[in-house]
Amino acid sequence: MNSMPKTFKVEKYHTDIVSKSTLFKALKYLDRKNIETPFLLMDREKVKEKASLIGQNIRNSKVFYAVKANPDIEVIKLADKLNMGFEIASEGELKLLSSIGVEPERIISSNPVKTFKFLKMAASYGVSYFAYDSEDEADKMARFLPGCHVYVRLTVPNEGSEWPLSKKFGVEIDKAAELLFYARNKGLDPVGVTFHVGSQCTNMYNWNSALDKAKALWDIAEEKGIKLSLLNIGGGYPIKYTKNVVDVGAIEKNIDKLIREKFPRDVKVIIEPGRAVVGDAGIFVTSVIGKANRGDDNWLHIDVGVFNGLMESVGGIKYSYIVETSRQARHKKKWTLVGPSCDSFDVIDKNVILPEPETGGLILILSGGAYTISYASEFNGFSIPKTILI
Repeated sequence: MNSMPKTFKVEKYHTDIVSKSTLFKALKYLDRKNIETPFLLMDREKVKEKASLIGQNIRNSKVFYAVKANPDIEVIKLADKLNMGFEIASEGELKLLSSIGVEPERIISSNPVKTFKFLKMAASYGVSYFAYDSEDEADKMARFLPGCHVYVRLTVPNEGSEWPLSKKFGVEIDKAAELLFYARNKGLDPVGVTFHVGSQCTNMYNWNSALDKAKALWDIAEEKGIKLSLLNIGGGYPIKYTKNVVDVGAIEKNIDKLIREKFPRDVKVIIEPGRAVVGDAGIFVTSVIGKANRGDDNWLHIDVGVFNGLMESVGGIKYSYIVETSRQARHKKKWTLVGPSCDSFDVIDKNVILPEPETGGLILILSGGAYTISYASEFNGFSIPKTILI
């Protein structure tokens, strides 16, 4: 990377995907710094803005940031300063929070099947709210966390979610009711119900059917002597990647209206956003390491790929890109965009229309703040990109 000012082909739709302020900060940073790529820039103010917006339109709600979305220590410290709660799944995530002294009452775990090591560490640390969806898990918690507060996970429709989460976890209403009674009989405290409409959910009405099912379970429990008090609506709020999505405020107003219609006025609501807090605050900075023409296809190789940062591209997440160009902008071509490894699986996207970049030039990958670094590995010897807060 040279020290000359960089020229990027910024188009109007780019500033529809990420805010002008976030993009300006990133471009200003790149003009000042020469750092070996790839790396992830995270806009502090955008994280603060999103954290303050989420939950604003749902009464009696508490936000627990899903640490898995971006567990960088500086991001976690920022969330801590914003007094967010944290949702975790593992001993590694708990160790991260304990390293900065996060109080146990600000931590929950909504992973329905937990490791023994995590349960022991959670008991020692004082974490006391957990999801479950099986008798086996209730038995484990009764053994390691007697008397802890538990909420059962329902399976709900995930149509309209770009990253569905409905197959691995969750049970139907009748089974969920059985599990609430089973937990009580095991000496646990069944306090509520949870669900997840799917990550990057672009269909705001998924929450309608989910809340209908939660209400049905709530009523069954009350009829049989279990008074629930906690409604955990999970995550799923979408961000912009290549197109507009439904506004978080609109989603929450709809959810709040439904909760007020269906549930007791004093119901406690938990929200577990991850992507919505950090996703569009992040811009990946990567370099072009090679170009090739193979048959009818133009191949563009960059130094971040499926294995070291863009794993969600395998599941269907598509990104928007800004290309560093020469002073005379080159014409656009259709590219197959691939990562640096020697594995043929390392394909980020196909049929991407981009101006032709120089080899060695930069490409900015927008809305890269969530589920990028957290998924990254050092497969094939490529380093996990560093995260830099700006």
